[in-house]
Amino acid sequence: MSSGFDEFTEAVAQSTTKKPVIESKVFSRVAILGGGADAKLIAALCLSEGADTKLFSAYGEELAALRSSSGITLRGAGPIGTYHVDRDDGSSIQTTAELDGAVADAEVIFLTGPVHKQRTYSMVLADHLSDGQVLVIAPGRSLGALETAWLLRIGGCTADVTIVEAQGLPFWYNEAGSVLTLTSAAPMAAATLPSGRSETLNALKKYLPNLVVFDSVLASGFSDGSALVEVPTLMMGGPALHGGAIPIPMGGKLLEENQTFASLIGSSQKTIIAKLTDERHKVAKAFGVRHLPSASEMISTYGGSLRGDHSRPIPSQKMSKSLLRCGVIGSLVPLQSAGQIANLKVPVTSAIITLASSILGADVSAAGRRLEAIGIDSGDIDTARRAMDAIATGEKYGR
Repeated sequence: MSSGFDEFTEAVAQSTTKKPVIESKVFSRVAILGGGADAKLIAALCLSEGADTKLFSAYGEELAALRSSSGITLRGAGPIGTYHVDRDDGSSIQTTAELDGAVADAEVIFLTGPVHKQRTYSMVLADHLSDGQVLVIAPGRSLGALETAWLLRIGGCTADVTIVEAQGLPFWYNEAGSVLTLTSAAPMAAATLPSGRSETLNALKKYLPNLVVFDSVLASGFSDGSALVEVPTLMMGGPALHGGAIPIPMGGKLLEENQTFASLIGSSQKTIIAKLTDERHKVAKAFGVRHLPSASEMISTYGGSLRGDHSRPIPSQKMSKSLLRCGVIGSLVPLQSAGQIANLKVPVTSAIITLASSILGADVSAAGRRLEAIGIDSGDIDTARRAMDAIATGEKYGR
């Protein structure tokens, strides 16, 4: 185990002895990092609940598009309406390209976007954080909180912050400019690092009401079924495979309301999802995590319903490729890495990683979230388990 890891776990242990600045656990000042659809949704949800809401983006085009629009409009489910941007009169979402101005007085900071952007935010934020602040990774995918804690640490962060790993947002959406048409998502796992700060999660439910409190980020991370459902569903299609769509008579046309993500999941996709789930259960058990969702529960959570208010829209080609990329980097590679430490083979997971990389035209797995990259490089499963528990609970490794 590297000396850097020992220093990291000791720092985490010391942070838990500090008294957090935020004691009331009523969050009213939030910052959202990112200008994509997830960031827009979170900003609108926070403003709808009366929060002082700031949105940061380093991309001028994203900020210009928001500022030139009438605001972020939510339709369908949720708090429908238009949420204004940069208005002087009345409440509105305040945008900024200055990170300091966005996070300085924020009680909660949301890290949005694909995995590589979340990593960048973690590194850049390291010397901008103060005691008591909460970082929310949404979606956190597999072991995202562990990686974030490590990146903050090597970036020089010494503040006592709480990292929240949330596996999803309250709504699925179709995006058309600044308009988001929403359908309700399923309950999503969430946990804090260090563990034991459930009051933070309860306070966040004001903005993310579908959070389900898990004991630790190990449990929430291993319960991540996003890539198990999304990656094979988006890659596997065509007449050779049985889809889940409603049969259409010859000459007929599928109604728009029936063009849902769940309609892409048929018996062939379910077979692969079940095998991926079995491999995840096997590795999780080696690390002491049990009672994970079944394959059918994963499909229900991440696939949505076949139609209606809880259906998930089919993503665009651009979004689909982003989901493939993030699924490999943030969900499948971490599972493969943990399997290697536990000396467990995950052949279906490995095959999906290879196939997805071929589709994307790059060895995406090279950028994957690997345990050895955050100092957990032991070939001894017991040592690795203690190391991961040390980070998750805030206890000093080896104490």
